[in-house]
Amino acid sequence: MTKQTDMLIIGAGFSGLIMAIEARKRGIADIVILEKAADIGGTWRENTYPGVACDIPSHLYSMATHLNPDWSRAYAGGAEIQSYLQKIAQDEGLYELCQFHRKLKSARWDGARWQVVTADGNHWSARFLVSAIGALHVPRIPQIPGADSFPGPSFHSAEWDHDVSLAGKRVAVIGTGASAVQFVPEIAKTAAQVTIFQRSAPYVLPRPDGPIAPWVRRLYRYFPVLPRIRRQLIYMLFEFRHRVFRGEPRAVDFAMKMWRQALDSAITDPDLKAALTPDYTIGCKRILSSNDWYPALARNNVDVVPHAVSRIDGGHIIAGDGREFIADVLVWGTGFHVTDVVDNLNITGTNDRTLKQAWSGGMQANLGTAIAGFPNFFMLLGPHTGLGHNSVVLMIEAQVAHIGRVLTEMQEGGLRTITPKTDKQAAFTKEMQDRHLESVWQSGGCTSWYQDAEGRNTTLWPGTVSEFRKRMARSGLEQYHSVRETIGDP
Repeated sequence: MTKQTDMLIIGAGFSGLIMAIEARKRGIADIVILEKAADIGGTWRENTYPGVACDIPSHLYSMATHLNPDWSRAYAGGAEIQSYLQKIAQDEGLYELCQFHRKLKSARWDGARWQVVTADGNHWSARFLVSAIGALHVPRIPQIPGADSFPGPSFHSAEWDHDVSLAGKRVAVIGTGASAVQFVPEIAKTAAQVTIFQRSAPYVLPRPDGPIAPWVRRLYRYFPVLPRIRRQLIYMLFEFRHRVFRGEPRAVDFAMKMWRQALDSAITDPDLKAALTPDYTIGCKRILSSNDWYPALARNNVDVVPHAVSRIDGGHIIAGDGREFIADVLVWGTGFHVTDVVDNLNITGTNDRTLKQAWSGGMQANLGTAIAGFPNFFMLLGPHTGLGHNSVVLMIEAQVAHIGRVLTEMQEGGLRTITPKTDKQAAFTKEMQDRHLESVWQSGGCTSWYQDAEGRNTTLWPGTVSEFRKRMARSGLEQYHSVRETIGDP
């Protein structure tokens, strides 16, 4: 039996919850959230590795409609963020909208509605379909020869096996991205040896982290305007960081000075210092933040191998320079599928054209939010909405506000369907690529997960959050083709 609903949201992380709250505010009462797991939370449900935390200050990494006066730290840990989302879902009655253990199998536009099938065989029919799956949820494990021969425990950081004790073990860590920067300092405290295989060194800057005093939290509860002011101040400060990506000399010099001081204060060995010095312009890859990374690498039981892994032979990990290392446990800190996420989305729009076909020339969506040929379909944190300098929650909120206004305009105008105009989408995509062409992400001397297989940056928004907010706020139905309701329409 096919279940009918007005809006079907795929994913119950930040994006899905914010969208559900906005849709109800806009008068859409019949909403279903399909979630592949057993609970809400998205990234913060999936990632439970030691040391997991946000690299954006807590008061900014929050919903504007649900500020939290009780954050315990300036940079919240993953469990606290998950609890925050669970409380919102409980307070707003969003759990009642969720269907858990419902993984999307396929979605097809039939000319009037979206027909959706989940992996367990359930069928849904919806007027609107919203992808809220996020970008960082499908672990990426590189194809390294012999990886299957490793005899010990092996797992990705996003699928951390807490049943495996690392105390007294020789642990091989492949990758030095955002997750590794957080979990390596933690596991190094008890492991006998941690060997880190690094393809390229990241820029890791210190951050002003620490506990928020109880009396400050009480003040925030009694005077709700204070956390809102704090959020705004942090937002403006982080907008300033965009100047680093624009290559403004004073901003770049300041960031480089912070990085250099952090490195020099923790690392004295000249060879290790050279290995930890990136060979590309700061900002080309994601700038990481940690107060513990460099001190952890200076420990006697931590070894940095400045080479990728060439092959694995049983318990022997062979680096690109030919050296062999023995490990008892292998941890993949190799990130996620981002630009090729379409391979996991079986979505078919008009004329039986799949999303994979529509994106054969690279990911594209008008305003990063809607895709030509896919009526009544919206994508949160779609192409060109990622950030390197600020909180993506702000981007989600700007997208959702735009969608909400469009839904209201549809209702007031008696419209049945909308789909982005092809020329609007093409112009937006060209603008993004033109703006990225000379950006640090494309010309900074690196390759990164921001880029697709053809080297195009289809992930990041090139401007400030303020620019994106203004753009979304002034964009409406003029971006879309529309079809009016007719007598007899369901």
